[in-house]
Amino acid sequence: MDESTAADAAAAAEAVAADDAAAADSVAEGNGDSDSSPGELMAQLETDLQQARDAALRAHADAQNIKRRAEQDIEKAHKFALESFCKELLPVVDNLERALEVTSGHDGSIKPIVEGLELTLKSFQDALKKFHIEVVDPQGEPFDPQLHQAMSMVENGEVEPNTVIAVMQKGYTLHSRLVRPAMVMVSKAPAGQ
Repeated sequence: MDESTAADAAAAAEAVAADDAAAADSVAEGNGDSDSSPGELMAQLETDLQQARDAALRAHADAQNIKRRAEQDIEKAHKFALESFCKELLPVVDNLERALEVTSGHDGSIKPIVEGLELTLKSFQDALKKFHIEVVDPQGEPFDPQLHQAMSMVENGEVEPNTVIAVMQKGYTLHSRLVRPAMVMVSKAPAGQ
C-alpha cells in the first residue's frame, strides 16, 4: 500500500470513528426521543457503522481503480508515443526500397551507390526493429482485413481464392498494433469456376 492509499484509509477510519463518537454522544443524551429504546438505538448505531465502513471500503476501492487506470494510461502512452513519428518515417523506408529496385538491373558503375542505399536501408530497418516496429509483408499469405488493405482483386486459378498475390506497399505494426496496413492485390477464382 503506498502513502496516498494509506492516507485515504486513515482518513476514512477517522471519519468512521468520528461518526461512532457522534452516535455515542447522541445515545448518551437520549437524542430527545423518548420513544426509542436503548436496543433500537444500538441497532441503528450498528447499521450506521456498517454503512460508514462500506462507504470507506468503496472509497478505497475507487482510489485503487483510479490509480491502476492512470498507470495503464501512462504505460500505453509510453508504448505508443512513437506511432506518429513512425508514420512519418515509413515513406522514407519505402523510397529507399524503390530506389534499390530501380538500381538492381544497372551495370557495375553505380555499385557504390547501390551499396550505400542498401546500408542506409538496413540501418533504417534495424532502428525500426529496435523500437518494436515490425514489417507486414503478406506475399502468398491469406488475406487478413485486420492487417491488409485490398487494392484490387485479380482472377487467378493458380492460387487459392483470397490469397495475397502482390504487395504494392508493405504495412507496419508498432508493438503488434497496426500503424499502416499492407496494400495488396488479392486473388479470386476465375469466372468459369
